[in-house]
Amino acid sequence: MPGPHSPADLKKFAAFGSSVGIEIGGKNLEVTAVRVRPNGIRVLGTTTIRDFEDRRAADWGVEYTGFLRQVDGAHLAATVLLPRHETIVRQIALSGVASRDLASAIALQIDTLHPYGEEEVAYGWSRLEHGGILIGILRRTTLDRYTALFAEAGIAVASFTFPAAAIYAAHRIPVAQPQTSAGGFVALAVRDNGSLEVYGESSARPVFSAEFDPPQDRAILLAISELRLEPRQEPVSLDRVLPAPQVNPIENDLAHRSMPYATALAGACPWLGTAVNLLPAEQRRSNSRVMYIPTVVLVVLLLLVSGVLLAHSSWEDGRYLAGLKAQIASVEPRARQAAVLDREILRAQNRARLLEEFRRRTKGNLDALKELSTLLPPPTWTSMIALAPDAATINGETDQAAPLLKLLDASPYFHNSTFIGSLAKAGGNEQFQIRTARRSPQ
Repeated sequence: MPGPHSPADLKKFAAFGSSVGIEIGGKNLEVTAVRVRPNGIRVLGTTTIRDFEDRRAADWGVEYTGFLRQVDGAHLAATVLLPRHETIVRQIALSGVASRDLASAIALQIDTLHPYGEEEVAYGWSRLEHGGILIGILRRTTLDRYTALFAEAGIAVASFTFPAAAIYAAHRIPVAQPQTSAGGFVALAVRDNGSLEVYGESSARPVFSAEFDPPQDRAILLAISELRLEPRQEPVSLDRVLPAPQVNPIENDLAHRSMPYATALAGACPWLGTAVNLLPAEQRRSNSRVMYIPTVVLVVLLLLVSGVLLAHSSWEDGRYLAGLKAQIASVEPRARQAAVLDREILRAQNRARLLEEFRRRTKGNLDALKELSTLLPPPTWTSMIALAPDAATINGETDQAAPLLKLLDASPYFHNSTFIGSLAKAGGNEQFQIRTARRSPQ
């Protein structure tokens, strides 16, 4: 086990930063803002910008700016997650190459790593913990299209990255311990379009990231095979691979919004291991350095009391966490029961309203028939009365039909009475058909 002064513990106290992650989806932009501190991660807020490609960039840019103001993040530059199908991801090994020569070695090989021929590309890379280099490649025209789009929307962009790089970097934020095995793991999430996002790591393959169509079992088997893991390796949900936030809005379901969360984490603490950035250095926007003044002061104070913090027993932390989990487990059944009762109450209220509506309708029809019986005395008689919620149709005979319209309009139950068709004579009487509008009596 790592000692109290292990690099991982010391690295944790350098975990300061805030960022906004934007995932470019099929039609929408999924946005998540986070703040990272040594004592935990706080999700500041989330939003969805819908149909961004079909709207003016200036319009949804205003929507994004309003969101930043709500989370007190107007100074933050965004880390943008590109669609998987628009990037080429490669892993290469450059053993024996000195760190200072890596950039030149990668530049020499880049033309052999993509299928775009002579077309100009943008690329970025980062070193992996267990050896190798992770490289992302993007058509330059695609990059220019996105940079122009976000610039038109007024969005400052610090980085364009891709799923494998974002998850890899977010997984290593040293604030909370992800629920994964040290020997390797496979994680998956179901995307909005029904496809499966699969990510894994192992000693045989530092990074594996792919998108599969269902069924899930087949995708897991393929991932386990690529990672050289045990065939019975149990997959985990992708959100469990990421450091769990200490504060998270109830509407932010990480099981479905894990990618914008991972993207935000990847951009929050770049000095802890930056995710691959496909945006050229001269075009990158950075967060304001003024925001780090309070955190620098806090770091100094934290270092002064680090002895006290490190003396805190790990078994006591475990016991406290176990107590919290027990309390959550005891409350969950009652919460589920309350939700069921709420649904039943709503269903009963809807039924009561429906029954009351039928009762009022029946009473109204009876009142209307009673009123017609009073208004149409002998020798007037009717052969048919059809009642609708807003009108009535009356067929019948009388000695003089013309006064009937005035009688009906004078009633508190009817108005706007008119004859349908012309009057017909039958045995000295007039046959009539009247349509009149119904109203509720005052």
